[in-house]
Amino acid sequence: MYELNISLQNSNYHIKIGFNILESIISKLYNYFDIKNKFIIITNNVLYKLYFRNIEKIFKKYHLLIDYIVIEDGEKNKSLFTSNNIFTYLLHKNYNRNIILVSLGGGVIGDITGFVSSIYQRGVKYIHIPTTLLSQVDSSIGGKTGVNHPLGKNMIGSFYQPSLVIIDTLFLKTLPNREYISGFSEIIKYGIIKDNSFFCWLENNYKKLLNLDLDIISECIYKSCLIKSNIISLDEKETKNLRSLLNLGHTYGHAIESFLGYGNLLHGEAISIGIIMASNLSFITKNISYEVLERIINIMKMFNINTERPNNMEYQDYIFYMKKDKKNSNSGINIVVPTNIGESKILFNVSESLIKNSIYYNK
Repeated sequence: MYELNISLQNSNYHIKIGFNILESIISKLYNYFDIKNKFIIITNNVLYKLYFRNIEKIFKKYHLLIDYIVIEDGEKNKSLFTSNNIFTYLLHKNYNRNIILVSLGGGVIGDITGFVSSIYQRGVKYIHIPTTLLSQVDSSIGGKTGVNHPLGKNMIGSFYQPSLVIIDTLFLKTLPNREYISGFSEIIKYGIIKDNSFFCWLENNYKKLLNLDLDIISECIYKSCLIKSNIISLDEKETKNLRSLLNLGHTYGHAIESFLGYGNLLHGEAISIGIIMASNLSFITKNISYEVLERIINIMKMFNINTERPNNMEYQDYIFYMKKDKKNSNSGINIVVPTNIGESKILFNVSESLIKNSIYYNK
């Protein structure tokens, strides 16, 4: 089992990574929390059928109090409406600050659970049990919480760190192949922005990763979490233009998701398209060589990740949503781009003509 300790100014928590580790961690939750706390599991209808009863048995086996809330699956349910339904349930049950919320699911469940935790009675503790590859390497780490708005993704939220993250690769065995593959977009992103050796490691191990070699995927998740945690420890709330580098591909990707409607394209797929567009922009502006651009495109192909832009989306549609991006300044649209494999920076005040060229560029 791999373990990481995230140490921040006002919080400290552990990330546990391994295969079939859930019961061993749950059996020791009393080391982290008061045994009298009640654990409220938030999950979706699909995962409830697959896993909830077995997980409930584990909690009860170790005499931990448990309740649960089930929401509908899908990105469209990552909303204030869903959050309010959770608040209503918690208030009807007269739950106070002694509860611990537990997210059992992917990024949608994790973001909602973190958001609700951050504001219910001005803050309660929460645990992440991410069940998708993408959430295991990205959204469960770093304390970004939030819900979507029709005019923009993740526009309503907060920074609020979990108390524990349990990453059990057992969940990946039931993950649909399309979702599994899409998770590699965020993993590849880490190599592009910060770690050349990790990028090379991915190039050398892609076949084992695609075949769900459990030892290799655990190592991959650990390496990804390590890169992200190192960045977060230096810039927890994105005030130093360092954590913003984690948004490579997201300015384009979030625009695509907002335009198409949440859930019509997987988040990882939208981000992979965005990474290619951001890399095109970097090449057009002479920040990377053609060889670097080609390596980025090729690794996406190696992992069979979709990078085809939506046919029905014009560049004006990108601009409309990109102008709402949280990384923007008063001067204009800011975009993260690679400057080499393992290096990146932010381009500030990018012109609309450059954005248009990056969208439609064909090598």
